[in-house]
Amino acid sequence: MTDEIIIKEVPIEEAVKVNATVVEFGPPLKKEYFEERYKDKEKLIIMAYINNQPAGYVVGYDAFDDGSFYCWMTGVNPDFRRRGVLKALMNYEDKWAKENGYNKIRIKTLNIRREMLSFLVKHGYFFTDIEKHHDVEENKIFLEKKL
Repeated sequence: MTDEIIIKEVPIEEAVKVNATVVEFGPPLKKEYFEERYKDKEKLIIMAYINNQPAGYVVGYDAFDDGSFYCWMTGVNPDFRRRGVLKALMNYEDKWAKENGYNKIRIKTLNIRREMLSFLVKHGYFFTDIEKHHDVEENKIFLEKKL
């Protein structure tokens, strides 16, 4: 049996709650940190729910003013991983971005986030750049997907 995943647009406070459960991100981020990033930009904040429980989120915004939509932060509560949450969130974001006139999704992740890199490649993203760091695991990998 597959879980029914419901995606809803939500206020940032909802995403902040799930962000606090994603231990890879370190100390929980405050609402103001998110708000400062997308201030005065078109944004999308979505939450995935399984059995009415918040399972994951995506925060994206028009960061570059070039027709692309930037998937800035996404996270899935460890209790809900491997259940299709990220795929459902990204599918919603793709559809929303296309309907709102964007022609591609841009994202970056760390080299150490192997599962995320694998997911992105599997779902149509291409590598566009690398920001190198002393520790190769900390290299930032930039990717994009045409809509």
